Amino acid sequence: MYVQEVADLDVEVSRAGSGTLVRLIGDLDKLTAPLLKERLLKLFADGRVEIVVDAGRLEFCDSSGLWVLVEHQRRVAAQAGCLRLVGVHGVLQRVLEVTGLKAAFDSVASVDL
Repeated sequence: MYVQEVADLDVEVSRAGSGTLVRLIGDLDKLTAPLLKERLLKLFADGRVEIVVDAGRLEFCDSSGLWVLVEHQRRVAAQAGCLRLVGVHGVLQRVLEVTGLKAAFDSVASVDL
C-alpha cells in the first residue's frame, strides 16, 4: 500500500498602512510554492512592496519555496520596496546561511528556539 501525503501551506496576509505581513504556516515546497507566489504577485499588483514574511511557523522550505522568496525580493526591490524575513529557523535558516542567500534579503531575523 502506498500513501502519499500532500504538503500543506497556509498563507495569512495582514495589511497595515503601507506594510504587509505574510505569515507562513506549514511546508513551503514544490507543491505549495505556487500558492505563495500567487499571493505575493497579487500583493505586488495591489502596490504592496513593503513585505514582512513571518516564517516562525514554517516547518519546511525547499529550493522551490526559497526561489519564490528570492524572486519576490528582486521584484519589490525594483520598485524601491523591501522584503524582510522574520522568525527564520530550521531548514530555511540553514539554507539561507549555506547558500549565502541571507544577504539577498533586506533583513533576516532568526528566532531562538
